[in-house]
Amino acid sequence: MQIKSYQADIALLFVAISWGTTFVLVQDAISAIPVYTFLFWRFGLAFLLMAIISWKHWDKFTKSTLWASILLGSINFFAFAFQTYALTLTLSSTVAFITGLNVIFIPFIAYLFFKRTISVAVLIGAGIAVLGLWFLTIQGGVGIGSGEIYTLLCAILVSLHILYTDRFARQYEVMLLVVIQFGVIAFASMFMGLIVDGTVMPTTYSYEFILALVTTVLFATVFAFWAQTSMQRYTTPAKTALIFTMEPLSAALFAYLYIGELLLPIQLFGGVMIVVGVLYAELSTLRKAKRIYKKN
Repeated sequence: MQIKSYQADIALLFVAISWGTTFVLVQDAISAIPVYTFLFWRFGLAFLLMAIISWKHWDKFTKSTLWASILLGSINFFAFAFQTYALTLTLSSTVAFITGLNVIFIPFIAYLFFKRTISVAVLIGAGIAVLGLWFLTIQGGVGIGSGEIYTLLCAILVSLHILYTDRFARQYEVMLLVVIQFGVIAFASMFMGLIVDGTVMPTTYSYEFILALVTTVLFATVFAFWAQTSMQRYTTPAKTALIFTMEPLSAALFAYLYIGELLLPIQLFGGVMIVVGVLYAELSTLRKAKRIYKKN
C-alpha cells in the first residue's frame, strides 16, 4: 500500500500540472470556437479513445456503474462549462487560482452531504483563502466579476466531484466510470451547443484549436481522469486536494511563459494567499489524521 500510495501521489501530481498548463491553451482556442463546441470535441474524442482502451472492462458494466457515472459526468459537465465560460471573461491565471479553492470547499461540501465535521484549521485556511480571493480579484477596483463567479461555481462542483469520485472509485470499475463520464459530458455539450449555437462544428481549424484539442484530449482528459479516478483509491481526498494545489501554480507559470500573462503584484499576492490557505487547511488535516492513526 505504501508503494501504491507513492505512485498515486506522483500520478496525481502529473494530473495537476497537465490541467494547469491547459488553461491558457483553452483560452486561446475558445476565442474563435464556441464553448460548447470545444467541450463537445474534447470529450467526444476522449470518449471514443477511452472506449477503445477500456473495451475489456465492459463485462463489469452494471446499472449502478451507469448511474454513478452519469452523476459524476453531470457534475463535471457543469464544472467544465462554468470554467470554460470563465476563460472568455477573465485571465487564465485568475481562473486557475480560484478553481484551486475547490480544496477549501471540500470539507464544507463533505459536511453538507456526508455530515463530516469541519476542523478549526479548515476554517482558518478558508479565511486566508477568501482574503486571497479578494486581493486576486482586484482589477482596477472592479472586484469580483462574472468570470470569477463562474469559476467559483466550478470550484464548488470540482470539490463535489472529488468527494463522489473517492466514494465510487472504491465500488465500481474505474475504466467504465471514466469512459461513461466522457460520454455524458460530450452528449450534454452537443445538446447545449445545438440549442445555444445551433451547431457543434468548429468555425475554424486553427493551430490554437488543434493544439488545445490534442493537449486536453490526451493529457488533461484521458490520462488525467483515468489517473485521478484510479489513483484516488490509494490515497485520501485531503491528500488529493493538497497535490492539486499545484494546478493554479503551474497555470500561472505557464501563462507567463507562453503568452506573457502577468498578474498585478496585489493579484499575485492574492493567488499566493489562496495557495497558503489551502495548504494550511490540508496540512493540518493530514497531521490530525496521522495523530488519530498513531493512537489507534
